[in-house]
Amino acid sequence: MQEILKEILLFTDGASKGNPGRGGWGAVVVGNGKIAELGGAEAHTTNNRMELTAALRGLQHAKQLPAGPRILRTDSSYVINGITKWVHGWQKNGWQTKDKKDVLNKDLWSDLVEAAHGQQIAWEYVGGHVGIAGNERVDTIASELALGNTIELYKGPIEAYEVDIANLAHDAVLKDKKATRKRSNGKAFSYISEVGGTVVVHKTWAECAVRVRGKRARFKKALTPAEEAQIVAQFSR
Repeated sequence: MQEILKEILLFTDGASKGNPGRGGWGAVVVGNGKIAELGGAEAHTTNNRMELTAALRGLQHAKQLPAGPRILRTDSSYVINGITKWVHGWQKNGWQTKDKKDVLNKDLWSDLVEAAHGQQIAWEYVGGHVGIAGNERVDTIASELALGNTIELYKGPIEAYEVDIANLAHDAVLKDKKATRKRSNGKAFSYISEVGGTVVVHKTWAECAVRVRGKRARFKKALTPAEEAQIVAQFSR
């Protein structure tokens, strides 16, 4: 049996197939011993707009629930940074950026600020696609709706809900795969090679590849100056 949570808990996520393209959003709101799954789709939108819409609709639903702490969990850094950092400056500047340009998606940001007003909200980032039960569920809702598929949305008592919504445990294998993929796609600061005990720092992979190809060698990509120094020290031992 699932634990009856004291606070109002929300998981939200958005998806866009094409970005821009067809999009979908999903939210799960837990409160007062009940679960409400929410979701919707738009024919032409972006991932960020769907992330914002999910948070907005979730909080609008949460406003109907008893007063008390709310925890909103999302894998969108855009939503977290926007609502906790950037939005204050945007409002002060009349919803314009420092470059005097209109804030992108300001309609949804404005609505989100209004929905959040009067609610005691803790905004929490959770890793996406690492097996966290609540995040995986809203991802499924958003993705299926973005694809134009139908999905049954649960509304009912928490005891009968099949998702272990309060469990923040992640799948370590999935998390490691995601970290490896992120690192692989990250922009290199430099490449370091070690051949015959001599360590060389290269600015491009092409230079590094020429040095190590066909030889007994070690080589690694550095994403930052600090990481470069660490690798050089490691290879120099």
